[in-house]
Amino acid sequence: MIERLAIIGVGLIGGSLARALREAGAVRQVIGCGRGLANLERARDLGVVDLLTQDPAEAVTGADMVFVSVPLGAMRGVFEAIRGRLDPDAVVTDGGSVKGSVVADASGVFGMVPPRLVPGHPIAGTEHSGVEASFADLYRQRRVILTPLPETESDALARVTAMWETCGAEVTCMSVAHHDEVLAATSHLPHMLAFGLVDALARMRENDEIFRYAAGGFRDFTRIASSNPVMWRDICLANREALSAMLARFGIEMTDLAESIRSADGERLLAIFERAKAARDRYVDAAPRD
Repeated sequence: MIERLAIIGVGLIGGSLARALREAGAVRQVIGCGRGLANLERARDLGVVDLLTQDPAEAVTGADMVFVSVPLGAMRGVFEAIRGRLDPDAVVTDGGSVKGSVVADASGVFGMVPPRLVPGHPIAGTEHSGVEASFADLYRQRRVILTPLPETESDALARVTAMWETCGAEVTCMSVAHHDEVLAATSHLPHMLAFGLVDALARMRENDEIFRYAAGGFRDFTRIASSNPVMWRDICLANREALSAMLARFGIEMTDLAESIRSADGERLLAIFERAKAARDRYVDAAPRD
């Protein structure tokens, strides 16, 4: 049981965590914190939070679990605001998509990585944002990656693991560096492709006609280009080394594919498509069902 949960950033991710824990009867009180008062009041009206404040220091006072769900560019500011206000036994975790930057921000603010900080990343979400988009089943049968460090206390790790498992998630642990490499390939790169494709087509002179005749495949592929631009700007900057390397590698693949098409190399094209289909089918067969 979490006695007092402080959620800093009550949007889709933080709001869904609160909803899931409430539904499971695993939290007594939820304190919502954020910069937008209207969003916080809406969270209270929806029953997502019990109390609200725009002051992170006030939010974490007396909390035994703190979840920080803000854009990566705002993470350091939150750590600075809550420094010295956390209860000694309070556990802090987050939902940031790049763990290296979160750890660096925490170390820079606290002078070390706090032993009761458990960096985390729920691999779940939609293209929608805001507390009204949150729902209790967002994490069910989804993966949550935790990246504990050598100094992380085992009790803190156990508490965060239990919290996410209560939400129906499958929890996995890996190193900070490995997480950022994996997510650069599996999450950050696809978002860059969607953003880049939509932006390139939008800047074409005939873009009205292009979008008018876009089929379902285009809508499905580019859905994630409706994601929060500020959040994705911060992710790119925070994970720039791993992501730029992945983009460069993908660029080589696209150049090779273009050359195969230009040279009418049907055998090579078929081999690429068959290899991709087989890999995608294996992934779908192994993925958890909604």
